[in-house]
Amino acid sequence: MKKVFLLAFVVAVSISFTSCKSDAKKEETKEVVEKSEKSTAPFSLKTAKNEINFTAYKTTDKVAVGGQFKKVDIIAGGEGNSIKEAINNTDFSIPVSSIFTKDTSRDFKIKKFFFGIMENTKLLSGKLVVTDDTNGVAEIIMNGISEKVPFTYTIVDNVFNMTATMDITKWNAGAALTSLNTQCLDLHKGADGVSKTWSDVALNITSTF
Repeated sequence: MKKVFLLAFVVAVSISFTSCKSDAKKEETKEVVEKSEKSTAPFSLKTAKNEINFTAYKTTDKVAVGGQFKKVDIIAGGEGNSIKEAINNTDFSIPVSSIFTKDTSRDFKIKKFFFGIMENTKLLSGKLVVTDDTNGVAEIIMNGISEKVPFTYTIVDNVFNMTATMDITKWNAGAALTSLNTQCLDLHKGADGVSKTWSDVALNITSTF
């Protein structure tokens, strides 16, 4: 009788253990499936080719210095049944460390002596809002301050392109601008011998879907 009871007990425990393993495997599989789900929206900024280019200016002759940010993260939104819908209400962040101007010395100075002295500016973040078929507003957070930057845009085939101009003094970045100009004093001198770094920066952003 004891043997029969012991055998029944072992079988019951085995069935219970196997059931737990099976349930755990099902839950684990479900979790993996959920994580691997991809967007089904026809247009998605997360899968688009995004290029963020900027142009800054130096010397009194306003000589252009181009650069770009190599990385942008889409935090929310960025999907839709049309390109316009995908752009509208998109939240984004841009790591300052991804800046690229084809000059490593210049990149270092911009990161350390410009962005480096601002508050909470490891990331530039913001939101894109489309207001009509050619215009929109970018809400950009920099140096702990949020400001709105109007932009114009076009959509040709599967390419979205927007242009805008930032005046960085609106983000209380005057001290950062002075800091950068001090580090680039001779490099920002023109024929008149005056060293100048301009406060306006032109933006050109393209997303190819």
